Amino acid sequence: MSFLDTANPDFQFAWRFVNQTAQHIFLTGKAGTGKTTFLKYVRDYGFKKMAIVAPTGVAAINAGGVTMHSFFQLPFGPFVPVQQIGWNQRTVTDEYALLKNIRLNQAKRELLRELDLLVIDEASMVRADMLDATDVILRHFRRQSSLPFGGLQVLFIGDLFQLPPVVNRTEWEILREYYSSPFFFDALVLKQSPPVYLELKKIYRQSDTHFINILNNIRNNQCTTDDLESLHQHYRPGFQPRANENYIVLTTHNNRADQINQQELNKLPGKLFSFEAKLSGDFDEKASPAEKSLLVKEGAQIMFIKNDKGENRRFFNGKIGVINRIAGEDIYIRFRDEPGEITLEKETWKNIRYNFNRETGEIEEDVLGTFVQYPIRLAWAITIHKSQGLTFDKAIIDAGASFAAGQVYVALSRLTSIDGMVLYSRISQDSIQTDPRVIDFSNTAMSADELHERFNEQQKAFIRQFIIRTFNWEKMVEMFRENETEYDHRQIPDKAIAYQWAVKILHSMREQQEVSAKFSRQLEQLFLLAEEDGYLGLQQRMKAAHDYFVRLLDESIDSIQKHIGEVKAKLKVKKYVAELKGFLAVVLRKKSELVHVLQIVNSLANGDNLDDSFEIKSEMKEEDVPKEIKQKAQRGDSHRMTLQMFRENKSIAEIATIRGLTYGTVENHLITFIPSGEVAVDELVPTQKLEQIIRAIRDSRFSSLTSVKQRLGEDFSFGEIRAVFRHLEREGEVQR
Repeated sequence: MSFLDTANPDFQFAWRFVNQTAQHIFLTGKAGTGKTTFLKYVRDYGFKKMAIVAPTGVAAINAGGVTMHSFFQLPFGPFVPVQQIGWNQRTVTDEYALLKNIRLNQAKRELLRELDLLVIDEASMVRADMLDATDVILRHFRRQSSLPFGGLQVLFIGDLFQLPPVVNRTEWEILREYYSSPFFFDALVLKQSPPVYLELKKIYRQSDTHFINILNNIRNNQCTTDDLESLHQHYRPGFQPRANENYIVLTTHNNRADQINQQELNKLPGKLFSFEAKLSGDFDEKASPAEKSLLVKEGAQIMFIKNDKGENRRFFNGKIGVINRIAGEDIYIRFRDEPGEITLEKETWKNIRYNFNRETGEIEEDVLGTFVQYPIRLAWAITIHKSQGLTFDKAIIDAGASFAAGQVYVALSRLTSIDGMVLYSRISQDSIQTDPRVIDFSNTAMSADELHERFNEQQKAFIRQFIIRTFNWEKMVEMFRENETEYDHRQIPDKAIAYQWAVKILHSMREQQEVSAKFSRQLEQLFLLAEEDGYLGLQQRMKAAHDYFVRLLDESIDSIQKHIGEVKAKLKVKKYVAELKGFLAVVLRKKSELVHVLQIVNSLANGDNLDDSFEIKSEMKEEDVPKEIKQKAQRGDSHRMTLQMFRENKSIAEIATIRGLTYGTVENHLITFIPSGEVAVDELVPTQKLEQIIRAIRDSRFSSLTSVKQRLGEDFSFGEIRAVFRHLEREGEVQR
């Protein structure tokens, strides 16, 4: 399976919601709860075709994605959701102007249609009108005008209690007529299709309960006099840290941070060294994630701006250190209270472009440009804005003049403990600002029971659509139809013979399409009754369909391979053979998709956990796994974990609650251990029921679960009947 924090049910539940439904999601969490980790997990391990966007260049580079404006060609001025009359067309855009001025080539259009998941990072800074403009573009180019975002699932990640979207007074005078607020959640598209509100609650950054409670109260506009008194115990105006104490000043303005860093750098004796970043290709300097010209001296206090990729994890994003020495192009860093020094290595940041690869069926990242620089910056001071996502053991906070909602919370929540905090200025109630509209939106979060009910409902709908979509042959037919029309323009040997082959395989694909369309309609009916017999009927029909279509696809694969073998030795066919290999890859992929959906249906019928069936990417590399979620779960470990908890005398209901699973999933985990004898049937089925179920199974001549259930009535569950079936398999009375 994957690297998953098994002690964090919120993380696991959010992962299932993203991976096993098509539901729009807003994933949030307090500072230090692992939102960035979750984004990396989705990117590296999700099976869906996805793209990551962010509202700013720096955020996009750090998230490993692209900006919303570049990806969707969004306007930089306001977008209004009605036809504009009287507005200056140079500054205000409506739907007509948006679609008229957009220039997307065929490859980009195909990319938008192929996406399964759009991740919008730093969603707190996304304006409502920009999200509505994105919606218009996706509906148009995905050819799904009636569906929000053109039927594309959107995952919003961010913390609305931190930094808000930027909108100036002139823009808001225009937008206020259409929007309740500039926040993304007030976009009109989300009024039509609201995201579920999921929150990561486990805090990795802090462990001090008292400090965590203060942060929560500030976040929720509930800061008390006692909270302020606790903070002001650390009020030390004019505090000057001793050398090597590694304090960093968090301030509200760039010029103040730059001034402090320059003053401290000037105090140091010795030579000033300059290290220039290396830019190649297309890389916007405004989105530079590090200093283009890094000016440092020996003894300078620095901060890392990337996590260490090495096995030993010597540093993390935000860790403070000191430049011990500089030798030529080599920089050596030491840390307080740690022996020795480390050699600093340069980091490469990438500016990417997404492309859809027809042959592999994957969304690929083309590197347009790179930025190479040492991943450090001077760290006597930093702005609160730039400190988002960083972690400090010690910080001097100068936030008394806080000017933006959430800035005090951002500054305080960077610290691992209140003991490492020094306040240069007092914090007043007036400077602790959380927009009440944000609090109102956070109150829309569902209860745990409602969320699990929504998940089960959305998971079923997603599985149904996923399977039905697999039996859609339209793209393959269109591919071979386009191929058939190209022969008039092709200059290849024996063109007439090649054309005859193209006509024949197109005819075969069209026949397959007719059958697959009929089966898709049958699937709709099969799903209506699937749960009644524990998915066994669906499993039987799916196995038959799988075998039938795989046989036809194998014939098509043989035909393409044979044709490639016939033409590849001829002259001037290199491009043509490459196209044929592309066709072969598409057909092979369709075959693997059929195998995949059969695996899913088998999991449903066998009562297996569906996580394994949907996690099909290669595992994350060890060095990419955050230290907080090191526990590795191999395929089947989820079942073993359930068994272990069951052996600790926890009930099925207790295990379900702890692991964030349904009762039925936990029950099915345990049932899988009956054939091996690790779980006895009477541990899951009361003795008085066991004998009745065995008699009913024998009387029904070992037929389906549904027929046995009909004999027994409502007092007996499918889980209990399935457990007895597995028991009889072990006894040799039933053959699977």
